[in-house]
Amino acid sequence: MGRIPYPLLQTWKSIIQSAPSPFLLSLPKLELHVHLEGTLSPTLRFALARRNHIPLTSARLNKTFTSVEELQEAYRLLEPPSVKGPGVSAFFEAYYGGMECLREERDFYELSMEYFTRASGMGVRYCEVMFDPQAHTRRGISIPVLMSGLRRAQLEAEEKLNVKVQFIMCILRDAPLASALQHYETTALPYRHMIAGIGLDSNEFQHPPSIFAALFARAKRDGFKTTAHSDVAQPDAHVHLKQILTEPLLLDRVDHGLDAALSRELIALINGRGEGFGLTICPWAYVRHCTEQELFGGVRKLWDQGVRISVSSDSPAYVESNYVVENLALLKMKGGFSDDEAEAATVLLKSVNFVNKKGKREHVAAKSSYQLEIGAIVFFSFFGPNDLAKTYPRLHLATNEP
Repeated sequence: MGRIPYPLLQTWKSIIQSAPSPFLLSLPKLELHVHLEGTLSPTLRFALARRNHIPLTSARLNKTFTSVEELQEAYRLLEPPSVKGPGVSAFFEAYYGGMECLREERDFYELSMEYFTRASGMGVRYCEVMFDPQAHTRRGISIPVLMSGLRRAQLEAEEKLNVKVQFIMCILRDAPLASALQHYETTALPYRHMIAGIGLDSNEFQHPPSIFAALFARAKRDGFKTTAHSDVAQPDAHVHLKQILTEPLLLDRVDHGLDAALSRELIALINGRGEGFGLTICPWAYVRHCTEQELFGGVRKLWDQGVRISVSSDSPAYVESNYVVENLALLKMKGGFSDDEAEAATVLLKSVNFVNKKGKREHVAAKSSYQLEIGAIVFFSFFGPNDLAKTYPRLHLATNEP
């Protein structure tokens, strides 16, 4: 069986997006893996480009876009084949190309608020939002401009939208270690009140996580949590996953990591890390890389083997507007996930406590009356099938329950 045909993906998307699940929408959610730059919609990108006098072009499509409708073509990224190599894939061209319109503090604020507003409407109550400072400084954008926009949106999201936000500063793995260490000093340390952890993303081909061992060691010493992407169907995926899971890296989380389903050793290593460890899974990000069995069979196997997963959206604008609700819906529709399992993979639960380094607790009450105490380093809220009995004394908690 080959990769999933594009017309079939469009059928799935149409079914899911045309009739959103009231049950999934009602769940108070956390989202642990979403890239801020990956939420840039065509409408906002077009508006920012016009305001900042930035031309909208695509070398891949050999086009200049003069309307939002034309720009939509650059966002049809479920069809082009994945590039696993030194070349620039369709996704990376769109992702990094989109950033060109982000120039001023208000641009980063508006980008953030566009996502936070949408997340709030989907019932997201806590999110860890990844951002790529190197991708902005190399364009001449200063760190204060970037972080001021993020901070203004972070505070407004909590005050007006009932969404608690922390950020994950991601390092570009296709940039030198020296750049990573420099940005750690200029971004992570001065803005640690905003940043929950240090991540690793971008083009994984021939860029194993071990290259950044010195950075992760420093981050751990300084009290940050750590995570790294292990992209789907990547050459040497098993080697990269094992580096994340073992010394000397021994990171705190894996982002993606679906290839672990192919290895008993990797599943054992993941489960051996204990209850606080798991994977962030983003099904719509994988549909053009995998067969149906590789994707849905892989997620099902991980779940059934007791691996803790948290479902997220990754870069939803660049997978044809499939956000966290649509990712959960896809697992229900094609992965055989029950309502209970979907709930366990995303919901904020009563009596879940996360404590920050100073021992302080911060109380957040969701509009649904779910209660969550969270601190500055909330990072890994994974609930797998082995946790259901002890975590859910009663499944299907009513959203208006006291």
